[in-house]
Amino acid sequence: MTKAKPVVAIAGASGYIGENLISKLKHKVDLIALSRNGHKRKSTESVKWRSCDLFSMADAEKGLQGADIAIYLVHSMMPSAKLTQGTFEDMDVILADNFAQAAKRQGIKEIVYLGGIVPSDDALLSRHLESRLEVERILRAYGTPVTALRAGLIVGPKGSSFPILAKLVKRLPMMILPKWTRTKTQPIALEDVMTSLTSVVLDKAEENRSIDIGGPDVLTYRAMMEETAQVLGKKRLMLNVPFFSLTLSRLWLRLVTQTPKEIVYPLVESLQHEMTVQDAHHVMGISNGKIPFRQAAADAMKTDGKGSKSRKKRVLTPIKQDVRSVQRVALPEGASADWVGRYYVKWLEDLLNPWINTATDADLNCKIGLLGQTTLLEMSYSRERSTQDRALYYITGGLLTDGKKNERGRMEFRQIPGADEVIIAIHDFTPSLPWFVYHYTQANVHLMIMHLYKRHMRKISLNQTVVSMDELSVERT
Repeated sequence: MTKAKPVVAIAGASGYIGENLISKLKHKVDLIALSRNGHKRKSTESVKWRSCDLFSMADAEKGLQGADIAIYLVHSMMPSAKLTQGTFEDMDVILADNFAQAAKRQGIKEIVYLGGIVPSDDALLSRHLESRLEVERILRAYGTPVTALRAGLIVGPKGSSFPILAKLVKRLPMMILPKWTRTKTQPIALEDVMTSLTSVVLDKAEENRSIDIGGPDVLTYRAMMEETAQVLGKKRLMLNVPFFSLTLSRLWLRLVTQTPKEIVYPLVESLQHEMTVQDAHHVMGISNGKIPFRQAAADAMKTDGKGSKSRKKRVLTPIKQDVRSVQRVALPEGASADWVGRYYVKWLEDLLNPWINTATDADLNCKIGLLGQTTLLEMSYSRERSTQDRALYYITGGLLTDGKKNERGRMEFRQIPGADEVIIAIHDFTPSLPWFVYHYTQANVHLMIMHLYKRHMRKISLNQTVVSMDELSVERT
C-alpha cells in the first residue's frame, strides 16, 4: 500500500517565496496554497488554491483544514486596506495569532516559519527584527511545534533587500556610503532557501527549533555592491562616510530605488545589525547554503531581466473602500482582553458625555449613540467566536457605516500571548460618509480616541498593582 503524501498548507503562497516553494514541493507533497485572492488561481491535482484572509480567524481555520504541516511566509509591511492605520508589528501580531490558533484547532503537526536572523549580541533590536522574533514567539504560543528558519538577505530577482541593493548599483555611478554599508551579513541564494525549507518540511529530525541559514560568503553591504557591479560589468565609485545617517539613508533609498517607504524604513533600521549564522542556531545540512553571492546575484538579475519583458498589463479593478485600524494598548494586571472591550464602551461614554451615550444589553451587544437619539454604530457581540483572551464584535449597523457593503466589518480586542498588552482592531469597515470626508473626519477622530484610550489604559496599569474588578466594574452576564 502506497503511503499517502503529507498535506502542506502554505500561507503567503502567492508571494515571492511562496511561488518558488510551490514549484519545489508540488511533486513531493499535496499542497494547499493560501492567498487572499486564491479564488483567482487555478488549482491542479497537486496544488489546491484557497482564498484566505488571515486577518480573519475563521478564514484561517478553513484554510488549514485537512493539512498536516503549515508553512508561514506572511508579513504585513504593505497596507492591507484602502486606509490602514497602525504599525506593521501590530498587524503581524494578529496574523500570526490567528494562524497559530487555527493550526492548533485543526491539529497541524508542525508550523514552519521563515523569519530573520536575530543577532545575539544586540540588546535593542530594530523594529523589523523585533517583530520577526515576536511572530516566532506567538506561533509557538499554543503548543504546535514550530521550526523557524532565520535568514538574512535573500538573493533573488524579487523580494525586498537584494532588489534595492541591485537598483542602487544599476542607477548610481557614484555612491556615498554611510556606516551601515560596512555591516557584515551572510546573504543566501533563493535556491538555497528553497532547499532548506524543503529539507525541514520533509525531514522531521530538526523540528521545533530555530535554525539560522546563510550562504558560504560573509560580506559587508559595500562588498555586495562591489560584486554586483562586477556582475553588471559597471564601474562604480564608492566613498565611505563615518556616520549611520538613518534618515538620509531612508530618503536616499526611496528616491533612487522607488521602493515604498513601508518596505524601506523597517529594512534600513535593521542594517545596523550583523546578521550572520550563529553557532547556537546552526544545523549541518540546513544552515549551510552552497551558492556563492556572485553566482546568486548573477542568477537573480538574469531572471529579473527575463521576467520584466513578460509582465502582463495589469487590469484595473475598483478599489474597495475599506478600513483596517490596529492599535496596541497596555493590559492592566488581572484584567482580560474581554474586560478591555467591555470597559472601552463604558469609558467612551464617560469621555464624551453628554454628546455620546453607549448602551450594552444582556447579550453584550453595544450601541453608540449621539445625544441619545441617533445610533452611530451598532456592534453585535459574538459569543461563539469570543473568549477571555479575545472579544469579537461584528459591526452590524448605525449611521456611520455602509450597511450594504459592511459584510465583514468587525472590532476585536485580543491579548498578545505572553505579554501584558492587548490589540484593538477594526477590520473590513466600510464607512457611510464619502471617502474624502471620512478620511479627514471620522478616521482621525477614531485615532484620537484610540490614543486617549491607550493613555488611559497605561495610567491604570501604572497606578494599580492588580486591577480590582470591584473598582473597575463592568457588568457581564
